[in-house]
Amino acid sequence: MKMTRRHYENTALIPASAEELFAYIDDHTRFSSHMSKSSWMMGGGRMDVSVDEGRGQRVGSHIGLGGTAFGVQLYLDEVVTRHEPPRLKEWETAGDLKLLVVGHYRMGIEITPRGPGSLMRVYIDYDLPTTNAWLGRLFGGMYAAWCVGQMIKGAGGQFKEKSVAGRQVETG
Repeated sequence: MKMTRRHYENTALIPASAEELFAYIDDHTRFSSHMSKSSWMMGGGRMDVSVDEGRGQRVGSHIGLGGTAFGVQLYLDEVVTRHEPPRLKEWETAGDLKLLVVGHYRMGIEITPRGPGSLMRVYIDYDLPTTNAWLGRLFGGMYAAWCVGQMIKGAGGQFKEKSVAGRQVETG
């Protein structure tokens, strides 16, 4: 069966310079803090975020996440694939992973100066999970929107965001 890569993105106008905003998002333990908190989207579970000596702030640096969702043990390894301060950062899953509603993915942030602030675009391109793909078809889009939205919300809360708009596109 051919897997269909799916896409979700969201943008926000953040009242911060590109340099200030990039410095915030480049601290992956802070930027991914939504995964470290118990939430309904994680079925009451949470994930611990760990980084290597590169701290997720250079190409090739690793970011690990492990924990539970809905009582199921989850884990993944992400690798930074693009790091171009203060405008672009991308990372993707590598190796074996265990997730429930998405499979391998690539995420990224693009920052474009806009007047006194910055337009921040957060996106995810993801595959359905290889086991129980039906869960991905049912809940993958909802999870992608939540995860991207939490990253936008975190940056927005840090700098008092002004506006948000999102869209989901399936490609394959």
